[in-house]
Amino acid sequence: MTASAPQTVPGFPPTPEFAAQANGTAELYDRADADRLEFWAEQARRLDWDTDFGQVLDWSDAPFAKWFVGGKLNVAVNCVDRHVTAGKGDRVAIHWVGEPGDSRDITYAQLQDEVSKAANYFTAIGLTAGDRVAIYMPMVPEAIISMLACARLGLTHSVVFAGFSAGALRSRVDDAAAKLVITTDGQYRRGQPAPLKAAVDEALGTGADAAASVEKVLVVRRTNHDPNLPWVDGRDVWWDDTVAEQSPTHQAEAFDAEHPLFLLYTSGTTGKPKGIVHTSGGYLTQASYTFHYVFDHKEGRDVFWCGADIGWVTGHSYLVYGPLSNGATEVIYEGTPNSPDEHRHFNIIERYGVTIYYIAPTLIRTFMKWGRDIPDAHDLTSIRLLGSVGEPINPEAWKWYRDVIGGGTAPIVDTWWQTETGAIMISPLPGVTAAKPGSAMRPLPGISAQIVDDNGRPVTHGEQGYLVLDQPWPAMLRGIWGDEERYRETYWSRFADQGWYFAGDGARYDDDGALWVLGRVDDVMNVSGHRISTAEVESALVGHSGVAEAAVIGASDPTTGQGIVAFVILREGVENTGDTLIAELRQQVSVEISPIAKPREINVVPELPKTRSGKIMRRLLKDVAEGRELGDTSTLVDPSVFEAIRAKKA
Repeated sequence: MTASAPQTVPGFPPTPEFAAQANGTAELYDRADADRLEFWAEQARRLDWDTDFGQVLDWSDAPFAKWFVGGKLNVAVNCVDRHVTAGKGDRVAIHWVGEPGDSRDITYAQLQDEVSKAANYFTAIGLTAGDRVAIYMPMVPEAIISMLACARLGLTHSVVFAGFSAGALRSRVDDAAAKLVITTDGQYRRGQPAPLKAAVDEALGTGADAAASVEKVLVVRRTNHDPNLPWVDGRDVWWDDTVAEQSPTHQAEAFDAEHPLFLLYTSGTTGKPKGIVHTSGGYLTQASYTFHYVFDHKEGRDVFWCGADIGWVTGHSYLVYGPLSNGATEVIYEGTPNSPDEHRHFNIIERYGVTIYYIAPTLIRTFMKWGRDIPDAHDLTSIRLLGSVGEPINPEAWKWYRDVIGGGTAPIVDTWWQTETGAIMISPLPGVTAAKPGSAMRPLPGISAQIVDDNGRPVTHGEQGYLVLDQPWPAMLRGIWGDEERYRETYWSRFADQGWYFAGDGARYDDDGALWVLGRVDDVMNVSGHRISTAEVESALVGHSGVAEAAVIGASDPTTGQGIVAFVILREGVENTGDTLIAELRQQVSVEISPIAKPREINVVPELPKTRSGKIMRRLLKDVAEGRELGDTSTLVDPSVFEAIRAKKA
């Protein structure tokens, strides 16, 4: 027996008005099915190529792909210059909103000037195509400018989330052998300046311990919080004194489609982090294609806002390369959703007339916890499309999002993809799909996926299996930096005989064939031989009217192998009735999934341990549940959360 996804769930079709104007129609699936590679060639030609490609895909050295073989392009030119050349230089590319309330509007013409200045400085210090640059910055415009300047020169950037520790930065700098590190003097946390360059200094070390590859540290003035900022003469330079003095004119060069665009490290809690390699032509093709069709973007009319940080792949693909390659106007926000207060996001939506809003389920559930009176105090009628990213979204949060933020009509694109896939893979097409709350629905046109059992056989509807990608795709990773064997072992060994990429996620089809992603297979608990997804139990718990958010882990159990342990946050104003509430929650899970799935333990806690990106650190919850010493808590917003959790468990 296995726990099941909902089998009969009503779909929410787009309104006739939305469908009539949608970029993506059902015909897009037909074209992709008829000739998949020709379909991708068509999408690639939405970009400007200096040299046209010949072969669309070379898969002869699988699992190492080459897409758009022989083609040459410049990624930054496609994201900036071509829009200026087309007469759109006065269009705002970025509405930037700083956490303390400062803001800047940057047009495409201004962005071109700034990217050219940065590129000229990078050249002046001797960087050449193929060199690596580490970017360790909060969400300031110079971070995006730096990424684009690297792309312009063929430098491979490695963006490191500014919430990561000095040790995490050092491991990434060393692995990539970065020559330049770009950072800020500080960053804002809930309106207060906090140091950041100090972490760079700690990471890079001194003397015999110094990072051997680093030649320069480029520092942007952001907080001006420390008049005695530590400084290494000859290594450290201010952006204002260097980049700002450069010429705003730069002649870009085209690079091969397979030229490495960026490395993005997936954070290993143990062991060496994996540097995922993404290249230029295939990655930009799929990032640009998915932005246009999944978000139904109307150039010159929409205002797009992705709530991700550039330290994650979502920020790369849907804050930088996807939107800008489509000539979008977007909001970029530095800060947290409740600084200075819980109205922050909704004030920004009102101020800029945001039409497309793309955030994580964790944030949606946080909004639910705060109560709908906060969004209801604002005019959100500009929003016409909503998106969800990062984890499976539970149906109740999906419906709340649509009703409260989307006015009861906005389609929701629930997107499944990964750092490794580079761009969205499975999602509704908003003008076509009758979306089911909680389901990613089906692979996008041009993408091929299956759900299979341990032996690679397709599963029947309702049966849980492994999500695999059985055909290569343009934005796919090209390897792990410096470690081909780890790449093969991590992603291709599980179904090596079939030649499939194993995504690491479990999934099911419901009776209508809609695809439900159930979360990581290591988030699938085995309770007395029954496979139960943590995401399913979390969804059932959040389905209770009193629960705002839940995190579930499988803890060791001498009887059942694993026992289900839940941590829940109650909504504002809901009283903790103790055993009565716990009994209700256990019954809720029993009804929604199965009596087998009832948690052995439910802890009502004031907060959950989260990274600054909003990810719940379930690994640490497992340490708490099993009574171990905590692992690394350096990436958490508030490590003291565990004291409150332990107090509740005591």
